[in-house]
Amino acid sequence: MLRTVYVMWLREVKKFLRSPSRIVAALAQPLFYLLALGYGLGGVFKAAGQGSYVQFLVPGIVGMTIVFTSIFNGMQVIWDRQFGFMKETLVAPVPRSGIMLGRTLGGATVATLQGLVVLGLTLALGFQPHTWVLVPPAIGVMFLVAAVYSALGIIVASHLSDMQGFQFVVNFLVMPMFFLSGALFPLSESPFALRAVAAFDPLSYGVDGMRILLSNISHFGETADVTVLSVVAALLLGLGSYRFAAMEA
Repeated sequence: MLRTVYVMWLREVKKFLRSPSRIVAALAQPLFYLLALGYGLGGVFKAAGQGSYVQFLVPGIVGMTIVFTSIFNGMQVIWDRQFGFMKETLVAPVPRSGIMLGRTLGGATVATLQGLVVLGLTLALGFQPHTWVLVPPAIGVMFLVAAVYSALGIIVASHLSDMQGFQFVVNFLVMPMFFLSGALFPLSESPFALRAVAAFDPLSYGVDGMRILLSNISHFGETADVTVLSVVAALLLGLGSYRFAAMEA
């Protein structure tokens, strides 16, 4: 099974490294948000006594990059089903759970690499980590977020057979999760109802975890962030393995 996981993981990573255009295309949206909001609203944020908006915003922008990259890993599943590759994979004498786990971890690795590219670009735009010592743990949180949404993307894809339906469902799920996660605004200053909704959003804990480690700003606390992300990742990996095992090519 470990060999299956490794082969599928390596396949996803190689596809990413062979597609420089995919890397560049994924940078447009996060950079737009950073420039338009980070500098456009920076003066307002500072005047409200909240400090640098760029320092606050960057972890949220990195989280956005990771989520959109990782969840669209599920689209590759639909693509493979439509063009026959999935059938060849599923009839192979290997455990389907290993195939799903390898694809999920591969998608999570790709999304984490994409997040690191965006994080690197933000350094040139004025962002500075609170301390470089905590950057490696922040990368670990990034990978947990990527694993959660890569598994979610595969679960959604296992129920669908066309890309249009996948894009509709993903936008319906991901956009509210992103905007309600506190990626763009401080949850501590939000109404109680919004904070209550954010508490059920896994991305809230991912953004908060990165924000603690990169910008020294916390809402839930590091222990809660890592615990929730780990539990949700484990649950989705289990559910995804079950759905993948039952999926027809």
